[in-house]
Amino acid sequence: MANHMERFLGALAVRNYSGATITDRRHGLSTFILWCHERGLERPQEVTKPVLERYQRHLYYHRKPNGEPLSFRTQAQRMIPIRAWFKWLARENHILSNPASELELPRPEKRLPALVLTADEAEAIMAVPDVATPLGLRDRAMLEVLYATAIRRSELVDLKLYDMDQSRAMLMVRKGKGNKDRVVPLGARATVWLAAYRDRVRPGLVAGRDPGNLFLSRDGRALEPKRLSEKVRGYVEAASTAKPGSCHLLRHTAATLMLEGGADIRFIQAMLGHESLETTQIYTRVSAAKLAEIHAATHPGARLARDRAVLDTALATEGEDAE
Repeated sequence: MANHMERFLGALAVRNYSGATITDRRHGLSTFILWCHERGLERPQEVTKPVLERYQRHLYYHRKPNGEPLSFRTQAQRMIPIRAWFKWLARENHILSNPASELELPRPEKRLPALVLTADEAEAIMAVPDVATPLGLRDRAMLEVLYATAIRRSELVDLKLYDMDQSRAMLMVRKGKGNKDRVVPLGARATVWLAAYRDRVRPGLVAGRDPGNLFLSRDGRALEPKRLSEKVRGYVEAASTAKPGSCHLLRHTAATLMLEGGADIRFIQAMLGHESLETTQIYTRVSAAKLAEIHAATHPGARLARDRAVLDTALATEGEDAE
């Protein structure tokens, strides 16, 4: 099975699948192959539909180290590489028939983003870094870019020096999710902070050969995604918003606040780099401010004026009874 997996992943590379997709499929297939090996299944020809259904049940009952089950979305993501692999095996005539052709994947939950910041909370986070220090100015620029553009963590660490177009206040995101390029607006404020970092701080961070990345660590290397998350999480906690999160929290916040501000959802889709509008529509369900406005304007029970006198009388009576 391992040999067939390597051939399959090589075929994906030839077809220009992104490195992230190939890595994800390698992980999913390696886990499945190990599970098969433990049960004496060594060749793809030995895998039948009942075997695949048994593996699905294994994923359903599996528990993470903290005791929590895998989400249905994660279960589906674990099965997608397997289904694609067996489709390839059948097409290349390595197996007579595809046992995964009729396999039904778990239905993923349509969940809302866990938390969304208010505009004031986002501003509080922006103000945390000490911009009087070089690394503080760099971090403020990173926070501003994440908040202004709603790009992903991996997209920020992959930004190159030439991806910033200061004159147009735009940012080029190259090979984002799905290996697709897109252009996103920076806005005037983020452009100023980013230009300040680029001109005043970045030259001093370069040590030896310049890697070309826009954001550099203190030792002159490209930032690591995990380290970026740790830094952003620290600033979120320092702002005392009582809403935990990191880079994706700023992404969700930017999309939600723009939608509440009147942005067309298709613009949000293009900015976030979503292939499907359905993925972007999750933000229409968290646009609480607009919903509250409509509720106050149309729901009879939401009108307070006519009940204010009744409420005041009731509270006054309660106070007299207490005396």
